[in-house]
Amino acid sequence: MKRVIHEHVLVCLSSAPSNANTIRAAAKLSQAFGGTMTALYVQTKSSDQMGTEDRRRLQRHTRLAEKLGASVSTVAGDDVAFQIAEYARISKATKIVLGRSVAPKGRLFAPKPLTEQLVELAPYLDIYIIPDSAGKNQRRRNSATKQRILPSIRDVLITIGMLALSTAIGFVFHRLHFTEANTITVYILGVLLTALFTKNYMCSGISALAGVLLFNFFFTEPRLSFRAYASGYPMTFAMMLFSSLLTGTLANRLADHVKRSTQTAWRTQVLLETTQQLGQAENENDILEVIADQLLKLLNRPILVQCKNGAAIRRFPEGEPVEIPPETASQRFSFQSGGEAFGDVLVYGDALEPLESGILHSILGEGGLAIENRRNARQKEEAAVLAKNEQLRANLLRSISHDLRTPLTSISGNAENLLTSGEGMEEADKRKLLTDIYEDAIWLIRLVENLLSITKIGEGNARLNMTTELVDEVITESLRHVHTKTHPIETEFADELLLSQMDARLVSQVIINLVDNAVKYTPEGSKIHISARKQGKEILVRVADHGSGIPDEMKPRVFDMFYTGNGKIADCRRSLGLGLYLCKAIINLHGGEITVTDHTPTGCIFAFTLPVSEVTINE
Repeated sequence: MKRVIHEHVLVCLSSAPSNANTIRAAAKLSQAFGGTMTALYVQTKSSDQMGTEDRRRLQRHTRLAEKLGASVSTVAGDDVAFQIAEYARISKATKIVLGRSVAPKGRLFAPKPLTEQLVELAPYLDIYIIPDSAGKNQRRRNSATKQRILPSIRDVLITIGMLALSTAIGFVFHRLHFTEANTITVYILGVLLTALFTKNYMCSGISALAGVLLFNFFFTEPRLSFRAYASGYPMTFAMMLFSSLLTGTLANRLADHVKRSTQTAWRTQVLLETTQQLGQAENENDILEVIADQLLKLLNRPILVQCKNGAAIRRFPEGEPVEIPPETASQRFSFQSGGEAFGDVLVYGDALEPLESGILHSILGEGGLAIENRRNARQKEEAAVLAKNEQLRANLLRSISHDLRTPLTSISGNAENLLTSGEGMEEADKRKLLTDIYEDAIWLIRLVENLLSITKIGEGNARLNMTTELVDEVITESLRHVHTKTHPIETEFADELLLSQMDARLVSQVIINLVDNAVKYTPEGSKIHISARKQGKEILVRVADHGSGIPDEMKPRVFDMFYTGNGKIADCRRSLGLGLYLCKAIINLHGGEITVTDHTPTGCIFAFTLPVSEVTINE
């Protein structure tokens, strides 16, 4: 089997004007080989001294690389060649594309060009060098960089202060007759402190050279002269200079490493917090709020998040103006996922650092993915609800087609008998047929009312016509619609007025369903007892019967839709299993609860609660 080699092109980012051509060449190379491309920027100590124009140019190059399909990465280190070679090894890059670099002229110990260093460090890689067509601009940029290398006034003052302090301590040591080694150590310590407290790397070198000269001038014989009588002094001066330079260089590298580590740790923490907060966001607006807050924490500059739907989220550091026109933004970033753009982020102020830009793109990528996941989850939920509704309709149609056949056949058959043979029938037979027709029609009416109520509640269209009603009057009115001659019904009401805010029509439907359920599941002649009383801040209504009761294993599911435990219909002999489900839905809409318990010695009790309402009478 032939092994397929996956080509991975690594292109180097820089602020050089010709870097755009290098990126385009790398993109064409990656496309030609059908591989992937990574744009790598190496952040060095000189990156902090980069001018505004160079920063903006670097950002344009970064966006160009992203537009051409590259993934952007940033690493930190002063040895650019080593960082590129190491990243290429870890990422399994097969080709490196970079612009031509020229060794600085006029330097005695000038380093090798970057291309030659990469050839030595990564001989197994194909290295493509793109000619630099902007030599003049590069020379001007190098000239500007030299100007930025000069130390600031603050650094110069710190350097002079450390040298003066070291000299003063040296005089104290000299008066105390300490050895010269102690004084040398003080100057080396001064170089170390200078390197720690200054930002320019030249200060430690200047301090080292000046420390040797001051030691020679003040503390060697003959004093106050740059001459030295002892034969070993030249070697002492050389070792002192070497030790000071080495100490300063190590201190500078350590300070730079600490600074970068702190920045990296902070930005990594911001990115992790962003991921956690995006996971807790409940909607798209919360996601955009998280993006704006985290970008403000990362950049500490005004942020404007513009959404495609027209919404805008603004964040400002403390003390900033509350309104900044969008057209004054210095940089604009788009966040998207799956090819769909969700909005733009406008950043105000100076150009971003490469590492800041990388973290910003990561946050925007996480935000776009979170929005896409939220939309996918919402679509799945809608599909699940739609599937559930379709299943409910299918169950209703199946149950209706099966269970309505019997009463409709009975009604049509009895009506046909009356039409064809009614004149010759006995009066008792006629009355029996009419009674059957009436009972079947009443059952169909109740069924249709239950179906309509369940449909409205299930679709969220149920509108409660809330009024303050007397509970005993609602119960009495409900019993007028219950037609039974086989079960005596008793009522028991409290002496006090029981008032409740309710939809009287729906609560009446609950009482009718519970009483019909008791009639159909209890023997003829058994009593049905209905009571209402106040219980705390609620009104408790109970419907008790003396039937065979409900087994304990069926009670938790007796209010479920279509539940028919043990092969029997739960709430009537010709039912769809909707009556008790509807009762629970109506009572829950009123903020109450419905339960079923055993009735001693036999039977069961259906009880529900309604909130107590007080009526204020104004005289």
